[in-house]
Amino acid sequence: MEFSWGSGQESRRLLLLLLLLATWEAGNGQLHYSVSEEAKHGTFVGRIAQDLGLELAELVPRLFRVASKGRGDLLEVNLQNGILFVNSRIDREELCGRSAECSIHLEVIVDRPLQVFHVDVEVRDINDNPPVFPATQKNLSIAESRPLDSQFPLEGASDADIGENALLTYRLSPNEYFSLEKPSDDELVKGLGLILRKSLDREEAPEIFLVLTATDGGKPELTGTIQLLITVLDANDNAPAFDRTLYKVRLPENVPNGTLVIKLNASDLDEGLNGDIVYSFSNDVSPNVKSKFHIDPITGQIIVKGYIDFEESKSYEIIVEGIDKGQLPLSGHCRVIVEVEDNNDHVPDLEFKSLSLPIREDAPLGTVIALISVSDKDMGVNGLVTCSLTSHVPFKLVSTFKNYYSLVLDSALDRESVSAYELVVTARDGGSPSLWATASVSVEVADVNDNAPAFAQPEYTVFVKENNPPGCHIFTVSAWDADAQENALVSYSLVERRVGERALSSYVSVHAESGKVYALQPLDHEELELLQFQVSARDAGVPPLGSNVTLQVFVLDENDNAPALLAPRAGGIGGSVNELVPWSVGAGHVVAKVRAVDADSGYNAWLSYELQPGTGGTLIPFRVGLYTGEISTTRVLDEADAPRHRLLVLVKDHGEPALTATATVLVSLVESGQAPKASSRALSGAVSPEAALVDVNVYLIIAICAVSSLLVFTLLLYTALRCSAPPTEGACAPGKPTLVCSSEVGSWSYSPQRRPRVCSGEGPPKTDLMAFSPSLPDSREREDQLQTAEESFAKVSV
Repeated sequence: MEFSWGSGQESRRLLLLLLLLATWEAGNGQLHYSVSEEAKHGTFVGRIAQDLGLELAELVPRLFRVASKGRGDLLEVNLQNGILFVNSRIDREELCGRSAECSIHLEVIVDRPLQVFHVDVEVRDINDNPPVFPATQKNLSIAESRPLDSQFPLEGASDADIGENALLTYRLSPNEYFSLEKPSDDELVKGLGLILRKSLDREEAPEIFLVLTATDGGKPELTGTIQLLITVLDANDNAPAFDRTLYKVRLPENVPNGTLVIKLNASDLDEGLNGDIVYSFSNDVSPNVKSKFHIDPITGQIIVKGYIDFEESKSYEIIVEGIDKGQLPLSGHCRVIVEVEDNNDHVPDLEFKSLSLPIREDAPLGTVIALISVSDKDMGVNGLVTCSLTSHVPFKLVSTFKNYYSLVLDSALDRESVSAYELVVTARDGGSPSLWATASVSVEVADVNDNAPAFAQPEYTVFVKENNPPGCHIFTVSAWDADAQENALVSYSLVERRVGERALSSYVSVHAESGKVYALQPLDHEELELLQFQVSARDAGVPPLGSNVTLQVFVLDENDNAPALLAPRAGGIGGSVNELVPWSVGAGHVVAKVRAVDADSGYNAWLSYELQPGTGGTLIPFRVGLYTGEISTTRVLDEADAPRHRLLVLVKDHGEPALTATATVLVSLVESGQAPKASSRALSGAVSPEAALVDVNVYLIIAICAVSSLLVFTLLLYTALRCSAPPTEGACAPGKPTLVCSSEVGSWSYSPQRRPRVCSGEGPPKTDLMAFSPSLPDSREREDQLQTAEESFAKVSV
């Protein structure tokens, strides 16, 4: 007799599974291969590099690697030809047990950029496991009085293969007493038994020997056998009978020891000892079941005595015997199927498979930073895991394949705002209450040179006195770069240009690291009053970024030029002036005029004239205008005066210290007829005071307008400098307002509001601007002061 082990429904399901595994779905980004178990080392599986669209030359540079969680090195890739091959023995039963589906999941990871591919290699079953019975021989004791069609359960064989290879058929050796019971269609019940077809007679046949053969559906077929030794017993009329032949019980996992599973009840129609029943597990029950459960021999209660874990086994089959206490004991049998219910008792597991850190701040959106694997040993909803990420961060989690997530960039990064992120990934299952696990990762943002050095202001004004020593430090520029490391390393340089006929670098230099600006040579106010140039700041990034700042260096005048006498209008000897003066001239007659200029400017170019006293203290009838240089008589000449006078005129500026020059004027007194006409013509300007007064008024208006314009310009310049520039540094000192001079001619002063710092030197700094307030007591003095104003304002420099 032969019976098939399995059902048409299972066959259809296996066929559908094979069709699905043979189909390649291009949209899901996953490769499928198949390989038979027990394949030899080096067996070709697939051209994985070609199928993934990767070039062979880029496998090594991009760190091509294959990972298989818990699968060891069963499969390997040849990096020379991109072929996936069998590396070590593959035993499907060892990998997947009785599972209908068995595949090796590979993670193919390449860097630069980071990419992850998923590859499933189906392990095809071969018929390499024969059917195996629990024992090689089974002893049965059957009373001769048992009625026909009595059933005697047997433990069927098991086959470690799956599908057709595990589809078992049974064949009983030919005999006249027993036939095989048809196996149940219930997948959880592996029932198999003998059916009594002919009454037993102990006296005729006390022992019966049978052979039960199990054959699988593989090609070639494999078989397993068990010998059945049936001992025919005499006496006992009635065997114990259970209420049902099959019991099904649901039991939650993790229940404590001593938990009642079920209470069985069997009855025996006999009386006395023949009706007393003892409950026990069948000898065919596996040791694993016996370690988990215990049956009370008197009450028939089955209780838990070991750890029940759904992940270890989802069901248990227990064969229970009820044996009476008769001299010839009879037994009844039943099956108890314990289905284990899953509880949410496993916390999700999180694992970072690959990290690509740090991430550049200019990385494009969607850049993969990490690959995260999540898993949960529970089943159903309890094993359904979802992941979440710390809120308010520029990253997100993207589900890629089954329980895999990619940590990708979701919004733009700025290292100058946030240089690192502490991310917490939370994996939570769908149980009630749910369990969760967390994993932290620190994502550092790598700097990109996206910030140019910046100065505090776009322009600086510096005041430096002329004649500074070579190499004098006049200013320090400083720029700040918001980037990091070499991208924030700032160096300074001059923006070269021509200053007149010379290069800028011949005047100043800047230290590349400190930003200190030095004057390479003494500066001359008379040659260069304003030196304007730019300093460039560049960082060390690639490509470098930079910015410029403008420096305006005003060279302040020093009193380094003595007054210079102009050539006299009349001929002289050795630079002296010879003048012939008639004896008849009156007081105030202009005899001569000493002319001098000063190459300096401002206060240092303001000249005054003094007449040196005669030798021996002799009084002379002449004087010199303090600011005009005009020599005139102080009284009417008389015969007591010497006919020749040698006048020494000291020309002095107002610098500190003052510089001087001396002019010699030789005056000869002659009769009126001997005086040259040229001298008379030279003095004709003083004869008409009315005309001179008109000229004085015109010049005075011009002078007042010029002074007013200078004052307004000074105030505007002062206001602009106060608002724009901080105090300069280094060897510089603040300026102070100083009153210069007050005389009978007028008051000269420089503006009290100047730039607050100039290059360091002896004494307080002075301005180049002067204001003149005239005082005109009479027409003669007004004429003198007018000429003084004309000459002095010609030397004023702003």
